Order: sequence, then C-alpha cells, then structure tokens
Amino acid sequence: MDATAPASPDRPGFWRSVVSAWAWFGMCSSLALWFPTVTLVFLATALFDRGRYVTGFWFRRVGLAMTAANPFWSFRCSGERVKDPRRPYVVVANHESFADIILISRLPWEMKWLSKVELLRIPVLGWMMWMAGDVPVQRRSRTSGAEALAICRQRLARRVSVMIFPEGTRSATGELLPFKDGAFRLAIETGVPILPLAVAGTGSALPKHDWRFNRSVAEVRVLPPVETAGLTLDDLADLKRRVRETIQAARDDLRRSLA
Repeated sequence: MDATAPASPDRPGFWRSVVSAWAWFGMCSSLALWFPTVTLVFLATALFDRGRYVTGFWFRRVGLAMTAANPFWSFRCSGERVKDPRRPYVVVANHESFADIILISRLPWEMKWLSKVELLRIPVLGWMMWMAGDVPVQRRSRTSGAEALAICRQRLARRVSVMIFPEGTRSATGELLPFKDGAFRLAIETGVPILPLAVAGTGSALPKHDWRFNRSVAEVRVLPPVETAGLTLDDLADLKRRVRETIQAARDDLRRSLA
C-alpha cells in the first residue's frame, strides 16, 4: 500500500466531520428562522410583559428545533413538575458542556439565564437573548457580577425564575467543581427557593475545544425545590453544600442509568 496515498474518505472521523457540519447548518438555520417569530412576540408583548416571560418562553422553544436538527443527540427531561411556572426560583445546575444550555432550554417553563456577555454579542442568538431578557455578566469582574445579580433580583421580583450555573464554567474533567456563592446568596436575600437540576450525558455531546459533535444520550432531571424562607447569610455555606450534594447524587444516578 502506498503510504503517500490520500486518506480514505470513509474513515469515521471524516463522516463525523461531515455530519457535524450538516448539524451545525441545521441548528444555525433553526436560530435564523426563529428570529422573526421572537422579534414579533417581543414587539407585541413589550408593553405589558415587563418580565419578558412570553418572549423568553418562545425563544427557548428553539432548543427543541436545534435538538431535532442534530442527528447525534437524544435529549430528554425528567423529574419534578413545576406546577406554577410564574413562581420564581433560583435554578441551579451542574455544567458539563455548551449542550447543557440546549438541553435545559427544553424544560417547559421560562427562566432568565445568567450568561457570559460574549454570548449576547453573537448576531441573531445574542439579539434574541437580549429580547428574552437574559442577564449578561463579564467574567472575573466583581462590578459586573454585582450588577448582574441586581438584574436577577429584578427578574425574580417580576415573577420570573433565573438560571445560574454555580460552578461558573464547564468542568473539563467531568467532576463537579466547587459552587460559587452568588446563586445561593441571591436565593437567601430574596427568600426565593432553589430549584436544583442534575444534568448528565452532555459532556460527550460537544467536547470542549472541538467543533464536532459526538453521539450523546443526555438527560436533565428536575429535583425537589429547596426552600430558603427564614435562612440568613449565616446559612449560606450549609445551603450550598446541601444543594451541591443533592445535584451530585442525582447526576451520578443519571450517569448510571444512561450508561
């Protein structure tokens, strides 16, 4: 065999690249096609929906279309049912992959996401995030973090949940990182319950530093709310520990069931 012959196009890596490119095209097309709908909803509801609940709810539905456009992914939701979508929660989840955002967006209620400011600068996606009322934050900036939490308090006061990844970034190893204080301080200071989510299976869906997708069966499980009424900041460390342990146990159980 000639060692200088071109690589065969039927290698798994080649077809993974081809299908990944097609999946990206379908997902980006879903965003572009959904943009006019979100814009119309935003314009129609801006005067009476100050919490931007309706706009955000319709924007988040694009997660269903993006999942359907990706042949590598099989995503599902399970766990507790949120009976009143307008009861505000501070929602927290472990963070394994960019795909977490798409998976969690499939949940059938609206929440405002604390998101890196860079995401809101992306054309089309960022414009819809702005219309939906998501909350930008600049990493490693205390001023930006304080301003973002102030906006989160405003969203909660308007009876809309907020969604925060308390690890602050994706885990590169798959292990649960330490939780930061912000989400738990916010919940205690506002008296709003914590709603924990456990995510499993997304770590392989879109590996960090790789644009190509992998086959992934992933699930988000909604766990029972944790009340914060009556707690003070002296209880912050214990609250954070209890929620982290709850998420870790549920995530480990999901990993076993998905294996």
